Amino acid sequence: MSKSVERNRSSEKLSVCDPVWDRLRSETEDMALSEPALAAFFHVTVLHHKTFNASLSYQLAQKVGNSEVRAMQLRELFDEALNDDPSIAEAARADIVAYYERDPACNTYAQPLLFFKGYAALQLYRVAHWLWTKGRRPMALYIQSRVSELFSVDIHPAAQIGKGVFIDHANGIVIGETAVVEDDVSMMHGVTLGGTGKEVGDRHPKIRRGVLISVGAKVLGNIEVGEYSRIGAGSVVLQSVPPHCTAVGVPAKLVGCAGCDKPSHEMDHIINETTPSAI
Repeated sequence: MSKSVERNRSSEKLSVCDPVWDRLRSETEDMALSEPALAAFFHVTVLHHKTFNASLSYQLAQKVGNSEVRAMQLRELFDEALNDDPSIAEAARADIVAYYERDPACNTYAQPLLFFKGYAALQLYRVAHWLWTKGRRPMALYIQSRVSELFSVDIHPAAQIGKGVFIDHANGIVIGETAVVEDDVSMMHGVTLGGTGKEVGDRHPKIRRGVLISVGAKVLGNIEVGEYSRIGAGSVVLQSVPPHCTAVGVPAKLVGCAGCDKPSHEMDHIINETTPSAI
C-alpha cells in the first residue's frame, strides 16, 4: 500500500471520529424535524456537509460574502486555511464546547455555529490571523473590516487568541494588534483590549489562561492579567493584575481573590468587595 493511500485512509478514520460534529449534526437533524420552515436552512448549513470543516467554511463565507467578494471565493479561501492549519478547526470545536458549557442560553452544540455572532466573529478572526501570518495582509484586513461592519466585533488579525474562548453577546468587542488572549478565556460584550495612546510596538494587554472579563471592562496598555483572574464590569485596568485575583473599579484595584479555581468557567460576575488595594 502506498503512503498516499495510507494517509488518505488515516484521514478518513480521523474524520469519522469527530464527536463535536456528530453531536452537532444530530441536534440539527432534530431541529429540522421540529421546525420544518427552517429545514432548508439546516440542510444547507449543516446536514448537506460531510465534515465540520466544510460546514464551518460554508457558514463563514455566507456571512461575510457580498457583491465585492463573493461567498464562493471566500469559501475557497476558508477551505484553504482550514486544510493548511488544522488548529483552526480544533480551536473552533473547543470554542463550541466553551459556549455550550458556559452560556446558560446555549442549549446545543449547534447554536453557536448557526446563530451566535460572537462565535462567527471569532472563527473569522482565526482565518484572518492565518492570512496575516501568510503575508496576505490586505485580505486579512478586509475580513477584519467586514466582521466589524457586520457584528460590531473588531479583532486585529495580528492578535493572538487561544482556543476554548467564549465571547458572550459580542457587541462592541475590540482586541488590538499586539493583544494576547490565552486558552479558556471568557469575556462579555463591550470589552476592550486596547492601547493607551499612540505607542508603537508591543502595546496591548496579555490575558492569561482562564480569565473572566466582565461587561464593558477596558484593559489598556502592555499589561498582564494573570491566569484565572477576574475583571469586574465597567472596570478600567491600567496596571497588571496578579494571577487568581479580582480587580474592579475606575481605575481598577484589587478587591480579593478570584473566588473560584476557574472564573472563566464559573462565569460568576458577583464581586464581594473587601478593602481595595492598589495594583
